[in-house]
Amino acid sequence: MTKKLDPRVSEFETEEAAASYDRWFRAKVEASQKDTRPRIPHDQVMAEVEAIIQAAERRRA
Repeated sequence: MTKKLDPRVSEFETEEAAASYDRWFRAKVEASQKDTRPRIPHDQVMAEVEAIIQAAERRRA
């Protein structure tokens, strides 16, 4: 069962930690938005992931 989090309580111990994470997260989002590499279609990604899962299942069998 998933623990319900109280929105009034921060997961960070300090304001500095929260601000640091916010800066890191925003930088990651900005870098992703500026990425000019070609996009990979969702169906292709899911097919590749499914192939990885099936290969792992075959190795375990």
